[in-house]
Amino acid sequence: MSKTLVQPIGQKRLTNVAVVRLKKHGNRFEIACYKNKVLSWRSGVEKDVDEVLQSHTVYSNVSKGVLAKSKDLIRAFGTDDQTKICLEILDKGELQVAGKERESQLSSQFRDIATIVMQKTINPETQRPYTISMIERLMHEIHFAVDPNSSSKKQALEVIRELQKHYPIKRAPMRLRIHVPEQRSPSVLDKLKEWNASIVSREESGSQHSIICEIEPNLFRDCDALIRNLQGRVEILAVNVHVEGDTFVDQHDDYEDDSSSLRKDSTGSVLQLSEKMQKQTISSESGNSMGEVKLNKPAKSASSEGEVKLNKCTTCNAVVGDSKEYREHFKSDWHKHNLRRKTRQLPPLTAEECMADLELGDSKADLKEYSF
Repeated sequence: MSKTLVQPIGQKRLTNVAVVRLKKHGNRFEIACYKNKVLSWRSGVEKDVDEVLQSHTVYSNVSKGVLAKSKDLIRAFGTDDQTKICLEILDKGELQVAGKERESQLSSQFRDIATIVMQKTINPETQRPYTISMIERLMHEIHFAVDPNSSSKKQALEVIRELQKHYPIKRAPMRLRIHVPEQRSPSVLDKLKEWNASIVSREESGSQHSIICEIEPNLFRDCDALIRNLQGRVEILAVNVHVEGDTFVDQHDDYEDDSSSLRKDSTGSVLQLSEKMQKQTISSESGNSMGEVKLNKPAKSASSEGEVKLNKCTTCNAVVGDSKEYREHFKSDWHKHNLRRKTRQLPPLTAEECMADLELGDSKADLKEYSF
């Protein structure tokens, strides 16, 4: 006996589509569109409606293929012309976004906000920008949630204000060139000094004075209004000024490693090795004479450079060895513990005090775990 395959005849299933939904007169109306075309249509980029709509049909449920009834269309829209109704739903309806697509949009906007924050901020100690991964970790730590209905720039400024409450971060200064008459120059300089602006250079050309300075971005409007009142003009040379060069790039790990989870690695050997390197470097530096350096200049240049270069960790107030030991020091529990103390404005601890403090904290955690 042969078995027949029963298939639904009046059902129209549409998958992998973008659904635009409009609720009107207590009924739900939907249209099936191509992905990424609805926004192009609404922004005016796409002009052909056939490139947007998969079919000129109005549904009450696109995923199940249920068509809307004609009497409901007439009562809600005053007509049963499917094309006109589709255009109205396309303009006024709400675009339905799938879970993965919404997650992708939010993650992309989160990345954009972090990029804007990175471009507009610097580390006040090094005058260099934080890395993008570091900014993203700090944003996760303050539990920042992306608002898809707000612009990325507006949210980035809110993130900067929130980060300044918990971490050492500040807005990157703006570099301006100010042109003012000669007799107005002293008053401008006094005002810039009041704003704590740094003067980069000054030039005099006839009756005009040109001043290049760096000021905080929130003072730009006041500065522009002042210069206009003094019959001068302001040129923006750079919106965000960052210190160039990568001499102290390792210091960026100062805050990046603190926000990551603490790893239970063997830091005792690293501390001992760094102390040995410190003693060896200081002793070898004091023992070297200038005559030896001059005699063997090409052969001694690499080793003498390694001996002379000392890296000091300002957070722990300790001198560490070469660049490799310097990086290892930033990954140690000693440095991370002192970094947390620094954010609370507490003095740094030595390596022995740090280990004792960590052991005390572990014992307190164990007691709290077993308390009844």
